[in-house]
Amino acid sequence: MASSSSLSCIKRHQVFSSFHGPDVRRGFLSHLHNHFASKGITTFNDEKIDRGQTIGPELVQAIRESRVSVVLLSKKYASSSWCLDELLEILKCNEAQGQIVMTIFYDVDPSDVKKQRGEFGKAFEKTCEGKTEEVKQRWIEALAHVATIAGEHSLNWYVSMNFSAFMFLKKVFVNFDPPTAFCFAFARANEAEMIQKIATDVLNKLNLTPSRDFDGMVGLEAHLAKLKSMLCLESDEVKMIGIWGPAGIGKSTIARALDNQLSSSFQLKCFMGNLKGSLKSIVGVDEHDSKLWLQNQLMSKILNQENMKIHHLGAIKERLHDQRVLIILDDVDDLKILEVLAEELSWFGFGSRIIVTTEDKKILKAHGINDIYHVNFPSKEDALEILCLSAFKQSSVPDGFEEVAKKVANLCGKLPLGLCVVGKSLRGQRKHVWELQLSRIEASLDRKIEDILRIGFDRLSKKNQSLFLHIACFFNNEVADDVTTLLSDSNLDVGNGLETLADKSLVRKSTSGHIVMHHLLQQLGRQIVHEQSDEPGKRQFLFEADEICDVLSTETGTGSVIGISFDTSNIGEVSVGKGAFEGMRNLRFLRIFRRWFGGEGTLQIPEDLDYLPLLRLLHWEFYPRTSLPRRFQPERLMELHMPYSKIKKLWGGIQSLPNLKIIDLMFSRQLKEIPNLSNATNLEELTLEGCGSLVELPSSIKNLQKLKILDVGFCCMLQVIPSNINLASLKILTMNGCSRLRTFPEISSNIKVLNLGDTDIEDVPPSVAGCLSRLDRLNICSSSLKRLTHVPLFITDLILNGSDIETIPDCVIGLTRLEWLSVKRCTKLESIPGLPPSLKVLDANDCVSLKRVRFSFHTPTNVLQFSNCLKLDKESRRGIIQKSIYDYVCLPGKNIPADFTHKATGRSITIPLAPGTLSASSRFKASILILPVEYAGLRTISCSIRSKGGVTVHSYEFEYLSLSFRSKHLFIFHGDLFPQGNKCHEVDVTMSEIIFEFSFNVGNAKISECGVQIMTEEAEGSSIRELDNYETESSSSEVDSHETESSSNGYEVGDGDGDYDAEGFKFSEDENIKTSKQTGFRSWLRKFFCLEEKKMNTTEGILMESHETKPVFCTLLHHLRKVLSSR
Repeated sequence: MASSSSLSCIKRHQVFSSFHGPDVRRGFLSHLHNHFASKGITTFNDEKIDRGQTIGPELVQAIRESRVSVVLLSKKYASSSWCLDELLEILKCNEAQGQIVMTIFYDVDPSDVKKQRGEFGKAFEKTCEGKTEEVKQRWIEALAHVATIAGEHSLNWYVSMNFSAFMFLKKVFVNFDPPTAFCFAFARANEAEMIQKIATDVLNKLNLTPSRDFDGMVGLEAHLAKLKSMLCLESDEVKMIGIWGPAGIGKSTIARALDNQLSSSFQLKCFMGNLKGSLKSIVGVDEHDSKLWLQNQLMSKILNQENMKIHHLGAIKERLHDQRVLIILDDVDDLKILEVLAEELSWFGFGSRIIVTTEDKKILKAHGINDIYHVNFPSKEDALEILCLSAFKQSSVPDGFEEVAKKVANLCGKLPLGLCVVGKSLRGQRKHVWELQLSRIEASLDRKIEDILRIGFDRLSKKNQSLFLHIACFFNNEVADDVTTLLSDSNLDVGNGLETLADKSLVRKSTSGHIVMHHLLQQLGRQIVHEQSDEPGKRQFLFEADEICDVLSTETGTGSVIGISFDTSNIGEVSVGKGAFEGMRNLRFLRIFRRWFGGEGTLQIPEDLDYLPLLRLLHWEFYPRTSLPRRFQPERLMELHMPYSKIKKLWGGIQSLPNLKIIDLMFSRQLKEIPNLSNATNLEELTLEGCGSLVELPSSIKNLQKLKILDVGFCCMLQVIPSNINLASLKILTMNGCSRLRTFPEISSNIKVLNLGDTDIEDVPPSVAGCLSRLDRLNICSSSLKRLTHVPLFITDLILNGSDIETIPDCVIGLTRLEWLSVKRCTKLESIPGLPPSLKVLDANDCVSLKRVRFSFHTPTNVLQFSNCLKLDKESRRGIIQKSIYDYVCLPGKNIPADFTHKATGRSITIPLAPGTLSASSRFKASILILPVEYAGLRTISCSIRSKGGVTVHSYEFEYLSLSFRSKHLFIFHGDLFPQGNKCHEVDVTMSEIIFEFSFNVGNAKISECGVQIMTEEAEGSSIRELDNYETESSSSEVDSHETESSSNGYEVGDGDGDYDAEGFKFSEDENIKTSKQTGFRSWLRKFFCLEEKKMNTTEGILMESHETKPVFCTLLHHLRKVLSSR
């Protein structure tokens, strides 16, 4: 038995497939591996391995080096001892190292695998001949276990075709002996969908990569465990705790790691970092306004609403008193901050958690926070481990370094950040270098953290020291790629320099690609710049607001200054001298901003200020003048950000703009004209959102062939947009709120996202719909939209909210890739006659006139929303309730439907269970009846499933629900009774009763009734019976009616990806196709496919034109054609 350590290894393969070759290799498996390859999933290739009686070391290694193992169980799988031994090794890796195991039951029932019966059992018994009882028992246990792992079951996919397709196929194959032809064709049609879903599921599993931002922090898990215990997360009471400790000890890191683990459990959450000094008293800004700014920052973050503005200090309590929130306030240095942001527990809803980090324990005590977690310095052993990981990339001290390493750790005062910085500065150095550094570390300690951190800085090269100062003073928390671009003309090797700084723990790159420098290191860098001169105007960077005010008003800036980062939030009113920038000829980066959006700081710029240096970055929020200085030359400019400015025109004439990549003038409401951009050939982003005076876009944008994003949203006066141009790189075009726009924009055929909400566009022209073959998302919600006759064929998201359409048009129903359809607030919508089979989400909330909804019963959907659709007829309600869903459905209702065999008043229900009722793969269907609810933000509905003893069996949570009910509504969802797959543990299927408890964060009293149906194996198979019943109950005249009403139109069939060949086929009742068993099925298929010469008629034509059956037939014919071409 391999130990867990021996099983841990580098993951060289993403997927390992265990299968019986003769059953699946040339068919199902080859298609599956092709799908894997198309999604970039790498699989282990075993074709060069000679298979014997036992698996060799190469195969064992391949299993251990794979992230996911896919076990493809077929009828003859157990005929191979090789396969069975593979299975043993896979389960061993699953247990020892948590390897993900996924199952596919291909033409075999899981119960046959579990109990080794039927054909599967016969093959197994034959394999066991001559084997020891011990080997046989291990195999039996492995098969019994793998059979309980939830997976795809091919037999379940055979019955998901709709009734029309089923009847047509049955008629087509009536002359053939089932299951030879009929079953073959029926199965292959949906096998492609199953393969696609498996590939997607595997990709999702591979993408579930946990955050690694906090890997390598010694003792972190112990900190988090203690904090979670202190937080009492299972309690509904509101708790506020403190994290206290000295600077550099790791408080912020612990808080961020805690946020990383807890945030998924809270719908509303906010991490407010580095609050130190945020309420500093500034002349000209009163205390009340400062408090408003701080509350505004928290509310904007927690509600994820930019530019939010609050007007009184009761806003937090008013908005959050009934909300469950997670708020982390980091680096608090003033009691007033807590009084402003979290004065009382009553400000927040049940179950809320507020976490405060600070260096000052008195602040916590004064605020009544008694639950305080003290972050102590690490033990000597942990401190030494931190140093060793940084210096030697191992947790223990190498031979010969024991004494000197201990001395260094002690001299660093066991400060984690200091240990990391000093350790990495000594990485790779010999022992005598370590000894030479001892005296310097000891001399510079002097109980000052800055002195410890200075060691790492001093050991950098001059270029990397300069890069360190650039980041500390200007580029901290900026995107690394953007910084690299802005510094590309410097003599700094930014790419390698960032790697060096990261290696030495002076910066890190976040998972989102941002450069992050610890604020203590930032303070060190800024202190170093302060030491450059006693006169601020002679330093490299200016970042202190009061010093910048002095330099600009007294015009004392010099050529030493290369960057200014000026927060004007709290400056009051400051006048800038007319020659403020004259002396700063080397200024390259100018950022003037408001950290707190509501700040009232004002810069008075004289009209005769006519000079700005040759800047690389110009970021000036609330720019107060109508034009840029006359002598400003933008030829070196790379990024221009001037949101909320009073600018009317940037510059005149045609300027040289070879470096310009970004222009952002959002909400510059007086902007009337965009300059000629003919020479801005490298421009990638143009943001003009909210420029309410802008009337037209210049024709010069035709030269912007690298433009990726164009945003003119809410330019309410915009009427003229250049046409007959094709911007090759444009991917996102936003024109929401351009209320005067009447014609469809034709400026690129490569757009992926097109937002045209609240415009005056009435329809999509056919010429445009045909050109936008790459469009994924179309938003055209507007009351001006009265009809929709054409739509781009391959979109996945379509938003028609608030339009005046009365029915879902055929052009939408026929979309083969549509996954999300939103028709919210379409008050004239009366009918949804069909939906694309590919659809995953339908949002029809507040369609108050909606009466009829028809769709395929057997095609699963993720979400169906019909809130406040009070006119739905009885048949539509029944269809919606019975619809197969993955997530949930919501619709008006007065009672729990009769399908739910267990019902109760209130929000919980106890269900007695007879022996043998449950299995590890059991599922359930639940419904709750919710009383009317007024909209007051996003909501969460939860379900907890417990055993009789109170042990939690499983839980579900539906977050971010936008719920507003005018009457009683049903909320229905399906789920697994027990956790499946990688989360699956041993489950007790012998429980005598099971308890379902539902909760609603609006208030549990809103749940008036609940119902549950336990889906037994019989119930799971009911879909097959329903299909059969549907077939027998439907008269033959229903099928005949298709024939009499049909046309002779052919149908284009293609490769299954949505691009169809101009090939048709004909199946005529007049054509007597007589094929004996001896002639064979394949010869008949060749006659069936006379594709170049024949077209289909009557029955087949009408079915192929049906929007619900069309994709099914495409898939079917695609696979039949492959069968023929392979022979």
